Order: sequence, then structure tokens, then C-alpha cells
Amino acid sequence: MSKNRGPISQFIDHHYKHFNAAALMDAAKGYEEHLEKGGKMMVTLAGAMSTAELGRSLAEMIRQDKIAIISCTGANLEEDLMNLVAHTHYERVPHYRDLTPQEERDLLDRGLNRVTDTCIPEEEAFRRLQQHIEKRWKDAEAVGERYFPHEYMYQMLMGGDLEQYYEIDPKNSWMLAAAEKNIPIVVPGWEDSTMGNIFASYCIKGELQPSTVKSGIEYMTWLAGWYADNSGGQGVGFFQIGGGIAGDFPICVVPMLYQDLEMEDIPFWSYFCQISDSTTSYGSYSGAVPNEKITWGKLDIDTPKFIVESDATIVAPLIFAWLLEW
Repeated sequence: MSKNRGPISQFIDHHYKHFNAAALMDAAKGYEEHLEKGGKMMVTLAGAMSTAELGRSLAEMIRQDKIAIISCTGANLEEDLMNLVAHTHYERVPHYRDLTPQEERDLLDRGLNRVTDTCIPEEEAFRRLQQHIEKRWKDAEAVGERYFPHEYMYQMLMGGDLEQYYEIDPKNSWMLAAAEKNIPIVVPGWEDSTMGNIFASYCIKGELQPSTVKSGIEYMTWLAGWYADNSGGQGVGFFQIGGGIAGDFPICVVPMLYQDLEMEDIPFWSYFCQISDSTTSYGSYSGAVPNEKITWGKLDIDTPKFIVESDATIVAPLIFAWLLEW
């Protein structure tokens, strides 16, 4: 182990020897080896990792070029910005398991939308973003321009639209770090996010056209080109946090290129790790072991494969800490 590593890395190196702890350590070292050999890494974000403030470590991973591309849900895309501009208005509810239906309704009536133990304030978070992104949508449509969901958010960040509201240290916003690096993001199923719902409402009212925001199919066709251009050499690894569409969507680009476009020399993903507490019962894809992905043309026999069956809010920051030598 490098003598430059900080106390967190030293702790996990000393203590994490077996079971899920050992799987965490193996995955971190595999990620590190992949980068050292010149490989690139896609990180996928499911769940509510932005509300879990993963940006505290993820942003530095982006700044240090340890992530080449991100796939995330629309919720993770927007909730990092909400935390950036409305953090002091959030409320924690540690006893969330004990809330009655009436207490849940009381939170709604106060404009607080709960994500497990954390309530996001509607007025200071959702509506604050809405007024600025609405202008970006309408300005683009007025001149016949179209962008991906994340590109509109990059425009707000780099244009300084939100600086007046910052309530956390900007270095802890992974979206701001990504915008400054201009790394690509893929956001499958963006329509089911709050901003996606708001955009749909403008389309229903006839104030915007659906085509003003580029679609999921366009994300897939763009990703196909990006993967083909970046999969040479050591190739592209796949680091999946949680399950769901954030991981399912981008991992399919390889079999699409190989099988549907008949690019038989396209490389498989060259590293795979998933942090998940899902199981394989009832056909759960999120809980499928990595070997199942061999049958779908996503991973190869000798692809380094890791699965850490644990809470991603605990595991991901530790793996990132190892990679950052904290």
C-alpha cells in the first residue's frame, strides 16, 4: 500500500479482510488497476445518492479524472442542484419509520417531500430550479435549439444562474464538478424526475414542444458513438451504484453495438462492479450476479467482476476514499 494514503484508506486496508468488506476492497483495487492501465470508467447512480450527499466524494473523483462518464436518474441529476441551492431548508426525520399517514400528509402540506430520512423543501428547491430552467428551455426553443436534460443544467451552472442561492461549499456538488469538466452524462428516463414532470406540464399546456429536450433514444445513440470511440486499449469499466435504469440503460449499449449493429470487434465492458442489496429472487435484474451479464453479451469470461451486497451510501464513499488516497 502506498505510504501516501490517508487514515481512511489505512483503516479499510487493515480491517476489511472478509465477506462484503473484502469485496469492497477487491473492487476498489480493481478500479484502481483499471485506471492505472489507462482504462476509463463509467459510474452509474441509482436511488437518491445525490440527496445522500455523495457529492462530498464523487465531486473530487470527477475533478481527479477518475470518472470519464456518468449515467444517472433524473432525480440524481436535479437533487444535487437542489442540495446546492436549498441545503439549509432541508429537514431530517430520523424517526421516519414511526411516522403515521397523517404525519406524512402534514409534511406534504408544509411543502416537504420525504426521501427516507430527509425532506426536500418544494419552494426553495424544486421551484427555485424551475424558474431558471424554464427560461433555459424557452430560450432554446425560441431559436430552434435542442439539448439533453443535463446540458440545460450545465448551462445554468456555468452561466451562474444559481450562484446567488448556493448554501453548501460548491466543491461538494458533483454536478458543478461535472459541468466544470464538461464530462458527458446520460440520463435515461429523465421524464419521471420532478424537472421532467414540470417540462411535460409545459408541453401539455402548449408552452413548449417535447422536442426541445432531447430524448432517451437520442441518449442511447449518442452513447453508442461515445463507447465506440472510447473502448480501445484498456477499455471502459462499469461501476454501478444501486440498480435500476441508471445501470440497465447504459450497459446495454455493448450488446446493441455487437449484435444489432453487427460490430463484432466491439470490446465488452472491461471492469464491472455493482453495489447493491438486491437479490436474484423473482427475476430481479438489479440483483443479478455479474456472470448473468456474460449471457447477454455485456461482460466477457475474464472481465474483472465484483459485487458488494451492502448499502451504497456506506460503500461508495469508502471505495472513492481508497481511490482518492484519503
